[in-house]
Amino acid sequence: MIREDQLQGTPVFVVKGLMKSFGPNRVLKGVDLVLHPGEVTVLMGANGAGKSTLVKIVSGIHASGGGKMELAGTPFAPATPAEAMRAGVVTVHQAINDGVVPALDVASNLTLDRLSGKGAPLLLNPRRIRREAQAVADRMGLSIDLSKEVADLTLADRQLVAIARAMAHQPKVLILDEPTSSLSSSEADRLFALIDRLRAGGVAILYISHRMSDIRRIADRIVSLRDGAIAGRFEDKPLDYSGAVDAMLGRKAGHGTIEARPAGTPVFRAEDLRIAPASEPFRLELGEGEIVAITGLVGVGKTVLAETLFGLRQPLAGRMELDGKPYAPARPPEAIARGVFLVAKDRADSGIVPDFNLARNVSLPFLARLSSLSIVRRGEERRRAQDQISQLGIVCRSEKDEMSALSGGNQQKAMVARWLAEPSRLLVLDEPFQGVDIAARHDIASKLRATAHNRATVLFVTELDEALETADRILVMSEHTIVGEHMNRGVDMDRLLAEVAGRGPRGAA
Repeated sequence: MIREDQLQGTPVFVVKGLMKSFGPNRVLKGVDLVLHPGEVTVLMGANGAGKSTLVKIVSGIHASGGGKMELAGTPFAPATPAEAMRAGVVTVHQAINDGVVPALDVASNLTLDRLSGKGAPLLLNPRRIRREAQAVADRMGLSIDLSKEVADLTLADRQLVAIARAMAHQPKVLILDEPTSSLSSSEADRLFALIDRLRAGGVAILYISHRMSDIRRIADRIVSLRDGAIAGRFEDKPLDYSGAVDAMLGRKAGHGTIEARPAGTPVFRAEDLRIAPASEPFRLELGEGEIVAITGLVGVGKTVLAETLFGLRQPLAGRMELDGKPYAPARPPEAIARGVFLVAKDRADSGIVPDFNLARNVSLPFLARLSSLSIVRRGEERRRAQDQISQLGIVCRSEKDEMSALSGGNQQKAMVARWLAEPSRLLVLDEPFQGVDIAARHDIASKLRATAHNRATVLFVTELDEALETADRILVMSEHTIVGEHMNRGVDMDRLLAEVAGRGPRGAA
């Protein structure tokens, strides 16, 4: 570990003694940070460490509560995000819709800041807009129909448009907050190639991530943030990844493997299931007490299968059984009534209600069970939420906090808590660890394993580490069908990786 004053070269961006409080809560406690041109600094921090607050101050959303910032040797204190962007500091936030306007087409999104900023033309020239948008897309390597509305794009394509829009500013400093969370392997490779070009062009990049695969691929140095202060800086090669994680957590991270448990009585069965027009049918069996992870690249059908199990989609062929009886939910309430619950992938669009408090968000699907004569039993609702806050380690002041006041990781914990608060027969979780740090991932995984005995649990994940750290059995999905099965005990990683890449033999689970 090195000191900041040992870093070589002229920095392009310097943060000294940055502080911020919200009421009595000190969120940043004198943060020092130096970003150098042509380097990628990875910022790691547990939920609540202060990462989001730091980024919001740098990007002009919040004013600082003390300390100073310098950009290329000049004082930097943006009052708005637009002012930060004009100065050359551009942020791509984790919430994808913060970086795009869904109602506009791709071309308008890529040129929006020029069209709406100072010096914008009085009359719009559609041909010029498309020409400039195409130039931005070409620099990014973005192959998306520019006339298509962003609302009609996949989550991954929206992310790429948000990043491409940021590139149009030709920034001195680029901040990327969990940029690969919704990208496939090939899309992530395209992003990393762009980062390599930007690095070669002298852009200073602050990259916020907990994905070790990302960090190993691009980090020049790692900075660990804990409880509002810098807990460690790592630059010596090879980078000390384990040390960075330990500094972030304030303790030694557990690196052990789980003890895979055998499946109990079958809870769910599917035979000859087909979920996409050109896909091959497959079988699936999930037993009581086991956790099954279904992994694969983005776009191979994981979310389609999750939504099929929950009644949001109908299978094209095949039959399903739950506890030995036919199971064919036409819509989610029918699935919930049978004890099948879904933790949805996109918590912003399909999960949380930002204006409701934590207690109401946890109880929302089960209000009828918590009501007498249409009046919610508030005390029972609060106790339910308090119990889940304690068990999952949700960081908040109380169950009365609005969801919008919680960090992304704690919002994700709340979504898991919602569906753990009631007993289920089949619990389906689509990317339950997306956007959460290593500590929160461990909390969620531990809770899932501790409560798994009376149900079948299936989680859909892209990251193999998440499957290996949580599941008893791992299935691989490719092209909307199951192509491999592995007990989580001495896993043949070469075979598993080949199946994920689509090079393994077809099989059934």
